[in-house]
Amino acid sequence: MSTTAELLKGAAELFPGEVVTQAHVRHFDLPLGAGRFALITLDNGHDHTRPTTLGPQSLANIDAAIDLVEKEAAAGEIVGAGVTGKPFIFAVGADLKGVELLKRHEDALAIGRGGHDVFKRLAALAVPTFAYYNGAAMGGGVEIGLHCSYRTVSAALPAFSLPEVFLGLVPGWGGCTLLPNLIGAEKAVSVIIENSLSQNRQLKGEQVHALGIADAIFEGADFLEQSLAWTAAVLKGEIAVERPEIDRGEDWDRAVAKGRAVADAKVHGAAPAAYRALDIIAAVRDGDLQAGFDAEDRALADLIMGGELRSGIYAFNLVQKRAKRPAGAPDRNLARPVTKVGVVGAGLMASQLALLFLRRLEVPVVLTDIDQERVDRGVGYVHAEIDKLLGRGRIGQDHANRLKALVSGVLDKAEGFADADFVIEAVFEETAVKQRVFAEVEAVAPAHAILATNTSSLSVSEMASQLEHPERVVGFHFFNPVAVLPLLEIVRGERTDDASLATAFAVARKLKKTAVLVKDAPAFVVNRVLTRFMGEIQNVIDEGTPVEVAERAVEPLGLPMSPLVLLELVGPAIGLHVSETLHRAFPDRFTVSPNLRAVVAAGKRGFYVHDSGSPVLDPEVAALLEQGDTVLTEEQVRARVLDAVAQEIGLMLDEGVVAEAQDIDLCLITGAGWPFHLGGVTPYLDREGVSERVNGRRFLEPGVASVPE
Repeated sequence: MSTTAELLKGAAELFPGEVVTQAHVRHFDLPLGAGRFALITLDNGHDHTRPTTLGPQSLANIDAAIDLVEKEAAAGEIVGAGVTGKPFIFAVGADLKGVELLKRHEDALAIGRGGHDVFKRLAALAVPTFAYYNGAAMGGGVEIGLHCSYRTVSAALPAFSLPEVFLGLVPGWGGCTLLPNLIGAEKAVSVIIENSLSQNRQLKGEQVHALGIADAIFEGADFLEQSLAWTAAVLKGEIAVERPEIDRGEDWDRAVAKGRAVADAKVHGAAPAAYRALDIIAAVRDGDLQAGFDAEDRALADLIMGGELRSGIYAFNLVQKRAKRPAGAPDRNLARPVTKVGVVGAGLMASQLALLFLRRLEVPVVLTDIDQERVDRGVGYVHAEIDKLLGRGRIGQDHANRLKALVSGVLDKAEGFADADFVIEAVFEETAVKQRVFAEVEAVAPAHAILATNTSSLSVSEMASQLEHPERVVGFHFFNPVAVLPLLEIVRGERTDDASLATAFAVARKLKKTAVLVKDAPAFVVNRVLTRFMGEIQNVIDEGTPVEVAERAVEPLGLPMSPLVLLELVGPAIGLHVSETLHRAFPDRFTVSPNLRAVVAAGKRGFYVHDSGSPVLDPEVAALLEQGDTVLTEEQVRARVLDAVAQEIGLMLDEGVVAEAQDIDLCLITGAGWPFHLGGVTPYLDREGVSERVNGRRFLEPGVASVPE
């Protein structure tokens, strides 16, 4: 059996680019005459913008620090030892860049064992150990603290999580084993499963304390000083830390069952990580920690060598890295300042846009519409939303007053837009209407003003074709709900110039949106992929496959909602409009469902009723459906849908709608909520062999979102 040092040395050779974390040991006398103390500080030498991670060389450094502390503890030279992080950061887990490079199961197994072997030494020291969560703590950063005897947390801590299941892993350095044995299975399942599968929800310092993960909480300003004073009181026996007894009976089983229900609802069995984590939690009910650690090692190795994790890391890198450097974006220095924003329209979408621009840019925002009542309603919506933020304590009274003073509404575009630098329209989705609006705006707005359209499917070039200066028109397509979904498709028209495009990207950054440059092609990216996807579902229903079979067919993808529930969210009328637009552009591939047309004509808001709490096919819709007699199985439906999506993405890449397949995945993740374990969609299509079956080639090179060959 290899020693820990040998395991880590071998692993370090596989990770040549690791940003190495040092483990500095310093000694001092605790307050209250409590004795000599050793404090290990994890620090990678960078500021807080480069968070501390734990690769194999970093673990080896922690191991060496524990060697020193272990000798001192055995010799009676110290009364306790602690672990903390650099300013604002405790540690944010394993170095995922290295995990991507692993090709062999035994190398993956070594990573799990290496982390366990190092962290377990903290629990085995001859003196009590303390973790001081001073800043962001995730994954392995949380787990090193779980191996300690006691924990404190900063009230200013902004992010604390075990996000592994979100990425396609399990908390594999003690999280699945120690957390339920510390705070009980129910709370542990909430942290490990529910939070991870809820878009990687983070805990704040107060929540960490309330859950019982931390034994004490202190303010951020003097956090370490207060923690050390508390440590001294604990060591002297002046403070006794009491933890509730863990229920290891039916409550434990119920918690695991609840976790499985959450996983089923979120991923429908399509991604293994949540289920592997729950298996470990179920297995450690009797408190056998070593058995739990061994199970974590096996699960970690299996998942590292699986496609879902590679897709998860790929998706994570898209959102964290590619999103920050949009492919094809012009030089940032070309961007012009935006000191006032105009919004054409005052309906719900326009009002949401006004609120977003107002909150992020904090510049004057003016809405216009065809009558005063609509204008007043739009401004009233923005004011009401600001009042909600104030009521929740998200902003103060002065800030609320300032924001309200910045938003206004007028009927006269000349009055509203004469000094606007950026004007966006959110009016009826019809080219002629938008052309008329832009002509009116161009006549009154400054020559440098950007004219942006929030169209979801229409041609930006056609919209700009009748203007004197079409070079300043850009597509600025948001996704609903505007405040929640990060994606912003920025569309370059045939004559859009670099300065206008650069300004659009600069505004997107200030709005904190993920901007992707897309070609002016029908429905751009997300709506084109989704419409082809939805269209094939509707086709098989029209041909005769039962609605429930068509819906169940795509459950293995683990999408955030079923196709017809998504249609209900979008609105059948909008879905019909987009399908008609794409049918005109590509009549050989995009159909217009007569059943969808009938549903819209009947004024139905969707295919389902929700009276029972879950979606049930609306009897009135069922009566409208006219179906053929071709009934497909779930497998046949799924194959047809995936083939259609693979074909469409292949054509989009051939047309240059985006720079690379990665941009399509980034759009689907941030604009449609497609899961990380799919990597968007192209890694899944590659993994399932669909890409090669349909297009004769993979979308991504081997080793990108897959195990290197």
